[in-house]
Amino acid sequence: MANAPTTPGIAPARLDPQTLAAHFADLEPPFGPHEAVVAADRCYFCYDAPCVTACPTEIDIPLFIRQIQAGQPEAAARTILDQNILGGMCARVCPTETLCEEACVREFAEGKPVEIGRLQRHATDALMARGIHPYVRAAPTGRRIAVVGAGPAGLACAHRLAMRGHDVVLMDARPRIGGLNEYGIAAYKTPDDFAQAEIDWLMKIGGIETRTGVRLGETVTLEDLRAQHDAVFLGIGLAGVNGLGVPGEDLEGVRDAIDFIAELRQAEDLARLPVGRHVVVIGGGMTAVDAAVQSKLLGAEVVTMVYRRGRARMSASQHEIDHAATAGVRIITDAQPVAVHGNGAAQEVEFAYTHDGEAGLELTGETFRLRADQVFKAIGQKLAGVPEGLTRAHGKIAVAGAGRTELEGVWAGGDCTAGGDDLTVTAVAEGRDAAEDIHAALTARAAA
Repeated sequence: MANAPTTPGIAPARLDPQTLAAHFADLEPPFGPHEAVVAADRCYFCYDAPCVTACPTEIDIPLFIRQIQAGQPEAAARTILDQNILGGMCARVCPTETLCEEACVREFAEGKPVEIGRLQRHATDALMARGIHPYVRAAPTGRRIAVVGAGPAGLACAHRLAMRGHDVVLMDARPRIGGLNEYGIAAYKTPDDFAQAEIDWLMKIGGIETRTGVRLGETVTLEDLRAQHDAVFLGIGLAGVNGLGVPGEDLEGVRDAIDFIAELRQAEDLARLPVGRHVVVIGGGMTAVDAAVQSKLLGAEVVTMVYRRGRARMSASQHEIDHAATAGVRIITDAQPVAVHGNGAAQEVEFAYTHDGEAGLELTGETFRLRADQVFKAIGQKLAGVPEGLTRAHGKIAVAGAGRTELEGVWAGGDCTAGGDDLTVTAVAEGRDAAEDIHAALTARAAA
């Protein structure tokens, strides 16, 4: 919040507390029991259902919807959680409109899919509301495993390993565990501190020790972890942020969008969070949308998202892009920043129009400026550094099979590994599958 007293145009309390509370209320209220049954009735319960194939965690979607239809939401939750232990969060943040719901037969037949995401939330919320944790640990194996990174991949891995009877030490660099779910998701998608409530529920499996303030390469080394544990899983995410590489990027009022989102998620009083009158967000992904929409919800007068390619190339889903437009965010495409102008603090961002040329993206030479007292960079994240001994592939950790690295006893998964699509649900699947592979490897080693 250091920007507030020194940067013109950036100030807290642009809106009154009541308006802020309304703006950051639940984006999509949950189904009631009758609504859920009506929504479930629309499912065709397809054989070889395409929605299951489209789900990275391969949840048996027709089965859990049939269980809801039969008035058994807690049984439905078990069906979901068997495959995706973070099913509650994924129901809120997963881009179902481009995954399971896009593949739904109802979508092709009527243009309106079964509301799979909201039904999943209905089931998992019903189970959590009763405080039920339907899993128990297997007999202790005596094996101890380090899981570095307490985001979706790390949490899924830790839970599955604990369920298999292993002792897990779950470490994270931040003060609170949860990773992306705690620090990187828009507040209106996860109100009422749901991320931590889900973690508290997950920890009921037992056998998981948590340590915060642990940063790989600084407070602990991979070599030490390997020496002290029977296996290591790395779910360290992407801590680095890509820069604009233009003059004026270091002016006050210019910051990383992911830091703004994290600050907002941790804020106890949104009225104290400063926001500009004229906000420019550079990028076209989910982080850019979250930063832009929340700036508007905090009271920014003009919010503009600018993306260097055409709208069809934006990585944010069409649902998210439409949501941003509905929230009052202006979207400009085919424009790339070339400079940030200001006298100590940002005042304008200069852009050049772009087009796809023979050599790739090219500037047309035509420029324009946008007024901006606050600029958010959302042009992608990167791995801060590949731990020593591991191979880099496309800027991330190279893995094979179920997250195996070339180092004996070291697995990795989630956003830090090559080949993923940077989705919470994919990270959960990779953490889960790595845990099963770790368990199989340790079991085989014990039997040898």
